Amino acid sequence: MRVERATTVPSTKSTGKSAAPTAEKILKVSMESAGLGSAVVLHCQDRAILRNDGRALAGLIAEVLPSARRMIVDLGAVESLDSGALGELAMIHMWAEASGYVLTLTNLSDGVHSLFESTNLVSVFDVYPTVEAAIAALQPESAQSA
Repeated sequence: MRVERATTVPSTKSTGKSAAPTAEKILKVSMESAGLGSAVVLHCQDRAILRNDGRALAGLIAEVLPSARRMIVDLGAVESLDSGALGELAMIHMWAEASGYVLTLTNLSDGVHSLFESTNLVSVFDVYPTVEAAIAALQPESAQSA
């Protein structure tokens, strides 16, 4: 059963001359239950995720993951990530893994997949071609813990 809930995450963006953040952009995401008990699918709907967007995304993951315990992040709409966003994803992944949570990525565009390959992060994250493949990979784990 899939239940959808649209969520917007405020993202701050600093101006070139001032360190004061201004709320100029909203990171567009939606979440749904994957039908696996507590697993959640987070769909990123922005074409580009920059440093502060990555921080907002990591904050949302950190907020939801303790109750969900398993999360699939669908990056299908994302065409590019900058190094700051990539670093935020790596840090939240390390936190999730150390906390015993499962965080997987799906639907990486060619450009994003190349970035993950060139930084060797493709070997750190569990990456699946589709949300359905990630759900299928989580099902045996769900059955074992039941």
